[in-house]
Amino acid sequence: MSNGTMSRTQPAADPTESGGGATILIADKFDASGIETLEGLGHRVESHPDLTPETLPAAIAEHDPDILVVRSTKVRADAVEAAGRLALVVRAGAGTDNIDVVAASGRGISVSNCPGKNSLAVAELAWGLILGCDRRIPDQVADLRAGVWNKKSYAKASGLAGRTLGIVGLGRIGQAIADRGNAFGMRVFAWNLGITDAKAEAAGCHACENLINLARMCDVISVNVAANDETRHLISPEFLAAMKPGAILVNTSRGSVVDQTALAAAIEEKGIRAGLDVFADEPGSGTGEFQDSIVKLPGVYGTHHVGASTDQAQAAIATEAVRVIRVHLETGDTPNCINIASGTGAATLTIRHFNRPGVLATICDVLSRGGINVEDMENVIYVGGEAACARIRVSEPPTDDLAEALRGGEHVISVDVSAN
Repeated sequence: MSNGTMSRTQPAADPTESGGGATILIADKFDASGIETLEGLGHRVESHPDLTPETLPAAIAEHDPDILVVRSTKVRADAVEAAGRLALVVRAGAGTDNIDVVAASGRGISVSNCPGKNSLAVAELAWGLILGCDRRIPDQVADLRAGVWNKKSYAKASGLAGRTLGIVGLGRIGQAIADRGNAFGMRVFAWNLGITDAKAEAAGCHACENLINLARMCDVISVNVAANDETRHLISPEFLAAMKPGAILVNTSRGSVVDQTALAAAIEEKGIRAGLDVFADEPGSGTGEFQDSIVKLPGVYGTHHVGASTDQAQAAIATEAVRVIRVHLETGDTPNCINIASGTGAATLTIRHFNRPGVLATICDVLSRGGINVEDMENVIYVGGEAACARIRVSEPPTDDLAEALRGGEHVISVDVSAN
């Protein structure tokens, strides 16, 4: 089968006859190799790449999937509310900003992603945009198609060798862009939270601890950070005001990271050139009407949020998504899960006990009667299977009386309490 995508419903045998395969709804284009693998594992795959945020809730209600896989389609609260058995949403890509993580968390639904599998594809597009801005390639193509020959105008270009490249966000994508900048003979500077000279040197860059200073010194700036509350409008009016006149800004991260109103003003007032793969208000699915005034400005070259859209990247992402699904179904663990709270619990109970049925149930019952909630629990069995150790994070430390009640439980060896 080809390395493309498919749209089909694959009937599966009755779960009671097949050993209990899961129902997996794929709401976007997904590499055919991933679908074949999931079907080969005995799962029922519902592949519907044309779903939209508006039609997704009905599809979830109809198919009642155990797992939902999305790429660009937005998973809103109404989609989460339509779920029955849904236990996992997998984003076939890195970011999860198209998923209502708060709504999913409220229903006990895990949200996972596939980080690092599209880094080279995004870096390649970023460099396409950089070169397009420097040499005005899209404008040249448009003129040629219109029957216009204008070598006199297009012969003017700054060139890249010996100029300064700024990397905002030195993760996998930022590193790949920096590597290519070095290959072009550019001087590469990088800003990242917690960056040090040693980390930057290992990445082939010079460290820049101040974001505004990076804007002042660089001829080309590539933005490669995750979208969250801390990075919203990270590329601010102050940053854009500090940029050199005529400098190039490329954004292949998320539209929310750049203050797009301020960018439009900088383009008009300072001649900033922009290569944008992402926008502040994109359609919620793979196709749709798009009206954004910034793409009509001179010196702005845009693509359709396709940084990760190469055959190589999509095959790698499909392989990782299948791994996440397989581990989740076979072990109960969820790789790359982004909505598990960390550091929860006011205290940790370490309870050594004999490995007997009902011991943990009794412990949880004692805590419940004491008004204490179990927030996380791990139970490990020692070699031989005779004894075990439970580590339980709880909402508040138990009283002395409650701790003694735990110690007095049948088959309990010891109870230690430590504050978190």
